[in-house]
Amino acid sequence: MYDWKATLLGPDETLQKAIEVLDSEMLRIVMVVDKNQNLLGTITDGDVRRALIRHCGMSASVSEVMYKTPSTASTEDDKESILQTMKSEDLLQIPLVEKSGKVVGLETLQQLLQGNRFENPVFLMAGGFGTRLYPLTNDIPKPLLKVGSKPILETILGQFIDSGFHNFYISTHYKADMVRAHFGDGGQWGGHIEYVHEEQPLGTAGAIGLLPRDIPDLPIILMNGDLLTKVNFEHLLKFHNEQGGIATMCVREYDFHVPYGVIESEGHKIQSIVEKPVYSFFVNAGIYVLSPKIIQKVDGTHYLDMPQLLEEQLQLGEQINMFPIHEYWLDIGRMEDYENAQSDVDTLFS
Repeated sequence: MYDWKATLLGPDETLQKAIEVLDSEMLRIVMVVDKNQNLLGTITDGDVRRALIRHCGMSASVSEVMYKTPSTASTEDDKESILQTMKSEDLLQIPLVEKSGKVVGLETLQQLLQGNRFENPVFLMAGGFGTRLYPLTNDIPKPLLKVGSKPILETILGQFIDSGFHNFYISTHYKADMVRAHFGDGGQWGGHIEYVHEEQPLGTAGAIGLLPRDIPDLPIILMNGDLLTKVNFEHLLKFHNEQGGIATMCVREYDFHVPYGVIESEGHKIQSIVEKPVYSFFVNAGIYVLSPKIIQKVDGTHYLDMPQLLEEQLQLGEQINMFPIHEYWLDIGRMEDYENAQSDVDTLFS
């Protein structure tokens, strides 16, 4: 049973605090209330992502970010009417309020429906050499390196299965037999796994062309097999379906600190001096949703990385969306990252 009261925040709390609540509570919502617990607004992943796109700082107040006119349900409503409201308005959560406006609970679509199941394929990339983690990867492929008590790829697989996905493809190359031996057909975890083998490394996009031609005609989720993240895959898929476009790329905000004073000039004249500025960028997070249209464009015969493939589609005028993720995310590419993952896993993935 989830504690809905843990999602309550006052209007002067920060965006950083709201993100912490969203990441730590399974209810995936923040309810902003006044001192009498009257509802002022709500914050969900979508509101946070819109704030990140506007480059709102982590110190921004939740009152600047919240959705101020959320739908609510009355404590007198029965579950059928609440479910009908949530379905008609495409809501995942809905606050329960008294006539006075005081929040007294929270209803979620998951609790009402229990057990969503998705037929969308999930393609996990597990063929890399992991050279930056030598000597750990001398005798084992990087996705099988243990973080805590489980291999990285097993944690990823479990997260997808817990979210309702069951149809998996794993791309292998380096020490492929070890990956196959560990995961088998996936039945042990409640899913089904098929493998595609890269005789030569094909890059993060090239291996898409090796997928069977009879896979479901649905968007697929593609993810690098060396990531740890708490991103909500159901929300990601829902976002892709709502926005349209040929692909969706998960992105992270990355701050670049210039350690010097930056000079802005015109000719030989200095216009301004900005001391140690910070520039914010969105960077690729290694998780994608791809529509069938783009999958069919990859023939699997030559090396192709995902950024190159998406750039080609942009040049052709195709729509590609970005999905900012604020949840925990770690690319285990270096020894330092691997050590950080070991310290994070017990609290985040237990």
